[in-house]
Amino acid sequence: MEFDVPTTAAAFVALIAIGTAGMIVSDMMVTETILMMVTPSMAAFGLLMLLIGVKHGEYRASN
Repeated sequence: MEFDVPTTAAAFVALIAIGTAGMIVSDMMVTETILMMVTPSMAAFGLLMLLIGVKHGEYRASN
């Protein structure tokens, strides 16, 4: 399976949305806390892991 930018972006947004919706539905925390603190943290961590994964894939493809 080959990932291009739109596919990767859609998967990323869907994953963050599912995580956020799951936390809101499970009533773990106040919704405002989830939206203001947890969701941005999930997005920042996800972007960091995406960048590390892309760089690792480039390294593996070149060696």
